[in-house]
Order: sequence, then C-alpha cells, then structure tokens
Amino acid sequence: MTEKLFKINSDYQPQGDQPQAIQGLTSALRAGSNHNVLLGVTGSGKTFTMAHVIAQLNKPTLLIAPNKTLAAQLFMEMKEIFPENSVNFFISYYDYYQPEAYLPSTDTFIEKDSAINDDIDKMRHAATMSLFERRDVIIVSSVSCIYGLGSPTSYSSLAIPIEAGQEIERNAFLRKLIDIQYTRNDAALERGSFRVRGEVVDILPSHQKDDAIRVEFFGDEIESIQMIDVMTGKSSQKIQKVTLYPNSHYVTDARATKEIVKDVLKELGWRLQEFRAQNKSIEFQRLEMRTMHDIELLEQLGFCPGIENYSRFLTGVAPGHPPPTLLDYFPKDYLTIIDESHITVPQINGMYRGDRARKTVLVDFGFRLPAALDNRPLNFTEFEERTHQTVYVSATPREYEVEKSKGHIYEQIIRPTGLIDPQIEVRPARHQVDDLYAELKRQKEAGGRSIITTLTKKMAEDLTTYFKELEFKVSYIHADIDSLERMEILRDLRKGEIDIVIGINLLREGIDLPEVTLVAVMDADKEGFLRSKTSLIQIVGRAARNQDGRVIFYADRMTPSMRDCIDETDRRRAIQVAYNTEHGITPTTINKGIGKGLREIYGITKGDENLLDDLNASLLKKYKVKKGVDLEKAIKKQIKLMKKAAGELDFETAAQIKIEIKKMRELLLQFADL
Repeated sequence: MTEKLFKINSDYQPQGDQPQAIQGLTSALRAGSNHNVLLGVTGSGKTFTMAHVIAQLNKPTLLIAPNKTLAAQLFMEMKEIFPENSVNFFISYYDYYQPEAYLPSTDTFIEKDSAINDDIDKMRHAATMSLFERRDVIIVSSVSCIYGLGSPTSYSSLAIPIEAGQEIERNAFLRKLIDIQYTRNDAALERGSFRVRGEVVDILPSHQKDDAIRVEFFGDEIESIQMIDVMTGKSSQKIQKVTLYPNSHYVTDARATKEIVKDVLKELGWRLQEFRAQNKSIEFQRLEMRTMHDIELLEQLGFCPGIENYSRFLTGVAPGHPPPTLLDYFPKDYLTIIDESHITVPQINGMYRGDRARKTVLVDFGFRLPAALDNRPLNFTEFEERTHQTVYVSATPREYEVEKSKGHIYEQIIRPTGLIDPQIEVRPARHQVDDLYAELKRQKEAGGRSIITTLTKKMAEDLTTYFKELEFKVSYIHADIDSLERMEILRDLRKGEIDIVIGINLLREGIDLPEVTLVAVMDADKEGFLRSKTSLIQIVGRAARNQDGRVIFYADRMTPSMRDCIDETDRRRAIQVAYNTEHGITPTTINKGIGKGLREIYGITKGDENLLDDLNASLLKKYKVKKGVDLEKAIKKQIKLMKKAAGELDFETAAQIKIEIKKMRELLLQFADL
C-alpha cells in the first residue's frame, strides 16, 4: 500500500456537496482522467475540496493562480491545511519589473529595470529544492511557472551533498561553493554567501534566511554539521548530512563555461555577418559591444546581468525548443490544479505571443542575439505537453475546459453560509434609466447598496451625473480612474458613504462587496465580451454575498448568453434552496470587516475634493517634505516597506505602497521643475 504522504489538519469536515466533488474528482483522476473540472460557485469552499483531492491522490501538486494576490491567499490556506507537508510559493521574484524594449518609431531603448525581492527568491529556491528531496510537495504558483528557469539537471547535479565524517579538503569545499555561485563574505552572512573562520565554515543557503549551516573541519574531514541562528550564531541542532543547492537556477559547470562562450561567439559571428551583408552598421556595432561585454563577465565570473538571455547555451537546448521551466522540476506523475481557470488558461495562452513580439524587435535591431528568443514562456501546446493530470477550478469554466474534460465535471453549488444565487429579473431596456431610478430609490430607503454595469465609459459618467442631480451618493469606476481612488470608492460603497457605484467590466472577479443588494446590468442584450455568458455569471456573482441580493438585466431581447446565464443561475438556486430546506439552513449574509482606507491613513478630509490632489498634499505633509532630497529619502523608506509587505505575502498592501511610490516620484518631478 502506498504511504500516505499528505496529512490534513482541520477541525472541519467536507459538507454540502463537497464530499461528492471530492469523491468524483479523486475517482476520475485515479482512473486516469487527464482533464477534469471543479465547477464551484464563490464561497462554496473550493480550496478545501482541492486540499482533500491532493491528500487522497497523494501526488506532488502544482496549483496555478491567475495573480500574486490570489496565489498568496491560496499558499497561506494550503500552508494552514497541510502544516506537516512541504507547501511552497513560486511567483516572479520582482517587486518591480520593466523588461528591456526598443521602440523603433522613436528610436527609444528602454533598459531593463527591476527590483528583486530577496524573500521571494528564497521561496523559489525552497520550492525547487523540495522537489528533489521529497514527494509531499505542493507548490502554489502564478503563471511565472511557465517562464524559463534554468536546467533542473544542472541545478541538481551541481548540488553539494555533505555528511559528517566525509573526507574533503576545506579549500576544495570552498571552491565548490564558489562554483555554484555562493560568495564569500566574512563580515556579514547573507543568503547565498559563506564565511570562513579557521576550520569553521558558515553557509546561508539559497533557500534560507534565518537558519545557517555550520560545517566544522578537522584536517581534511568534516567533523560536524550544525544548524545555527544567523543573528546569534547559536547552534539549534546537529545534523548528520545536508545538500547545498546552487545559489542560482542559471548555473553551469565551470568546466563548461569555455564551451558556452564558444557557442555564444559562434552565434555572434554569423549574426554580425548578417548585419554586415545588410549594411546595418549601427546594429553591427551595438550587438558586438553588448555581447562582448557579457562574454567578458561570463569568463571572469561565470555570470552576467541578463544571463537568462543566454539560457539556451547554458541548458544545451536546441534553437526553437522550449526552455526548462518549473514544470520540468516536477516528477512525471504530478497533479496540476488551475484555479480560476476561465482567467488563468487564457492568460497562459497569451504569454508567449507578447514576449515573442517584444524580443523580436530587440533581436532585429541588434540589442540581443537570436538566442534571446529562446528565453521565453512556454506556448500553450508546450504547456499542455508538460501537464498530465489537470483539474480546472472555476465558477464559469470556458469552452476549452469543458471540452477537454469530456464530461468529467464535478459541481460544488452549496455554500456553508446557506447563501443562494440571486434572482435575475429581465426588464425592457427602452426605459431602463427611469426604471432604474425607481429601483435605486427603493434600495436607498432600505439601506442597501447597488452596482450598475454599463457598456461604455461615457454612459458610466453620464449616469453618475444624472443620479447625482437626483441626490444619490454615486461614483463611477473605469480604466481612467487611478487605482488609489478606485479602492477608496469601493470602500466608501461598503461603508455606506456611497449608495451606488457604476462601472464597465471592473466589478466582476475578485471584488467582495457583501453589502450590495442590487446589481443592474444595462443593455444586457448587447452580445459580446462584456455580455457573454461567463461575464454575466461573474457579474451576477457580485450579488451572491447578501441574502437579499437581486439582479436586473435591462434588455429588449433574450440573447443566448442571457438565457444561458439565467438558466444556470436558476439551476443553481434550485439545488441550493432544496439543500437549505432539507437541512433547515437559513441563509446568512457574509460578515466581512472594513479595513482602513487611504483617507484615514493620510488624514484626507471627506468632500468633493479630488482625492489625488489631496493625496499629493498629504504626502508632502506626512513626510515633512520641503525639498526634493527629503522626498527621495521618503521614497527609499517606502520601497523598504513595499519589499517587507511583499516578503510577508501581503501583496495588497505592497500594491498600495507601490502606487504611493509612483505618486511620490511624480511629486519628485514637480520639485525638479521648480
């Protein structure tokens, strides 16, 4: 019998239709089904179901989320459910990333600009390391998992296993550490470095931050290995053996460096010949200068900035072939779960084309060798070839997932709160504004909140003006509204300082507004992306957090998307009502606290003033700024806070600070103009 690897730690047991979903998915996966769908409504406990499927299937698992914030949330939930197992986090390690690009129309080259988060890089190393050392592994990832990472073969083969009693010369051991890109730092022990004090070598591995490894030598023998606290240097435990993994995923045997340089020079030679034949002297000079500079660094250090653009030479992959990614670090029998698949699958599908277009311009104008094109994300076919058994999780799976599953669709419709999907009413669009006015008036008198979705920005603005004149507290949201102000508007809606928010497609996935009792969809019969079945179901879901939630579609005809949405909602409602009746459950509105907003944080007074103008003024006051130098210091402090928040996986706070830094930099430009 296979050993049970995953152990769930929870006081809760599967309830509602979770047991059937868990049983159905597990049975299908064990029977060899490669594509399966978990169709779960918002609030039905999909994460708990995923955890039980992982535990029963007993396989290493990759869980892909559509963004960093959701990935962090899933990671923390899985970490709590599986405290004894290896739950890891793998996202882009950049706090800020501006890829290099060239705009031929204006002859503008944009240098790569990035800030690496050391904590996230540590977690990436911990994730890959865990895949080589154990099988009870869950890695929660963003779509970063489909980007080139470096060869898992090189990464594992260059690892240094050490054991107490092992015979090895101390200096030979130090040379091995340098070969896998560890640096010597006798003053301060940092991640990816080591210090030497006589016969004692302290190493802070690439996957650690607080716990270092102390290796004590006696002559040419390792006498002991201990884990020590980085700050105090005190030993926490003795260990018999440990493996030290490279400090970079882009690492290669030093003996192969000469061959790699030869390959780079060979490609440079024929590319320069092409430019010479085409009389492209500028491109010729540019490519020669940039590439020779990188080669010099590779020869001397074994590394260079932008080394990922030479990854094909490091990994030995043939031109045009896919690069190694996180997926290649997994064993062959791993399970893939794609959360919010209706967003994530198209996102994965689109990554390759955007990356290819940008890099083709760089190659054509001599900024990079053609090899840079092979430092890329996987295209969708390559992604499919590397994922074997997959579960797509969504309230609104798209046609791709449904077709792939071939009927292996397992539903999770019941919510633990007893909340049911809202009723949908269709009303004529001809007099939609007048009818909506009467409805909003009733909502206001009852103390409810409303959101209205329109098809155009102009209509959102015009409706806002119209309802303001009728003494409603109303605001609109669209792409031109700054992110800071957008967050404040939604928070004001929850607090009751605004009765109505009007938007286009910004009120669908990921916005939790339990106070909303009415969702009105203007021009619901205008078939298209904003009024597709998937979009309409997601919009309807905004009213599913409140027991009194209702939805009105304003339309003069019944479109296929509307009919599908209404039929699906009615089907779910029937299941939910029947379950509540059978079990005596009374639906309960979600109770969710409201955190501090920007006005409270920065002391901005409420009124008709422009939030961003007030924010600028409050920033100056908050940081006691009177000159540009003061603001530069304040920006540096905020960057540290942003990195700290990201390191703690609080990406919402990190995003808010990032937006604040942007405003501060704009203010800095104003100082420069004075």
